[in-house]
Amino acid sequence: MNIILGDRVLWVAIALLSVFSFLPVFSASSNLTYVVGNGTPWSHLLKHFIVLLFGFALMYSLHKVPYHYFKGISILALPLIIMLLIYTATQGNLIAGANANRWISIPIVGLSFQTSTLASIVLLAYVAHLMSKDNPEFNRLKSSILKLWLPVFVVILLIFPANLSTSVLLFFMVLILVFLGGYPIKYLLGMFSMGLFLAMLFILIAKVNPDWVPNRIDTWISRIENFNSGVDNGGNYQIERAKTAIATGGLFGVGAGKSVMKNFLPQSSSDFIYAIIVEEFGLLGGTALILLYLLVLFRIIVIAHKSDTVYGKLLVLGLGLPVIMQAFVNMAVALQVFPVTGQTLPLISSGGTAAWMTCIAFGMILSVSAGQKIESNTQQDSEDKNENPLIILGETL
Repeated sequence: MNIILGDRVLWVAIALLSVFSFLPVFSASSNLTYVVGNGTPWSHLLKHFIVLLFGFALMYSLHKVPYHYFKGISILALPLIIMLLIYTATQGNLIAGANANRWISIPIVGLSFQTSTLASIVLLAYVAHLMSKDNPEFNRLKSSILKLWLPVFVVILLIFPANLSTSVLLFFMVLILVFLGGYPIKYLLGMFSMGLFLAMLFILIAKVNPDWVPNRIDTWISRIENFNSGVDNGGNYQIERAKTAIATGGLFGVGAGKSVMKNFLPQSSSDFIYAIIVEEFGLLGGTALILLYLLVLFRIIVIAHKSDTVYGKLLVLGLGLPVIMQAFVNMAVALQVFPVTGQTLPLISSGGTAAWMTCIAFGMILSVSAGQKIESNTQQDSEDKNENPLIILGETL
């Protein structure tokens, strides 16, 4: 009996990303120690190790669960997630007057939990289940409003005021899943227009009456303006330091732990850790990391292609593509291709719940892959029995 099931290449790629993460996290955490005065590099490294250890335990446990169970789990979990998002959105946490209702604290372990990450997994698993059902009536707009689009818009609108980038990525991923599930394009364009209209309406109302609901609209506008200006006017502080770190790295980097710009980047161990990686390991190290994420993407596509069920295909793509999208958005921000988004680098950046949710997503993907191998082995055993007369004779006797 195999202890580890599923795609072995994906397991190795995930393990390589996780093991490599200890180097930049240990190096970049010196910023938190000597500049912010928070803990020691060893304490941050230990915390990162515990987080990944627990994450791998979650991933291992989930990859043993038959993936069709996730259908019922997503249906039951969706109302709970909506209530959790409502609780998160109504905490009243403000930072410099802006909405900071992204996290709820877990006092027992001393960690904060970002509810939007778990909500994304549950919602995408739920959408994958709905779109895998062979029900022609569901492809009509009227029949899909209550079951599909109402939960989607409720979840995204609860995330939107405090976390623009996560809500936008989630919405686009839902549209991709629904498109892959065969939903009519004319209705899909209508839902996209509806989402855009609701976003513009919220921004307009918040600008006219900012006291109505705490929001981060001024922060979003400031980031976009700073991105478009391309001038170091104070708002581009992090981007400029990240670009300096990348330029300093050159081809081979300055060496592990020898980054200088980590002392000037406030989010050097999370949002801008890719800049520190390129500074320390150079263009070769940064390119190798990109290739590793591309390998993960390739295996995700292979697993989806091999799945014998529509639900398996949609579940793998729905949970796997956002991880890769998040990785490339994070790297694009460090390279000033995108405005600052606050997206971390999956399995690399320090943090708690973000790493756990990534591990949960990969655990569910590996569950689909494990199911393929079990079915393949069962089918092979059946064929061997039918072809081997000695086995047939033995069973008869």
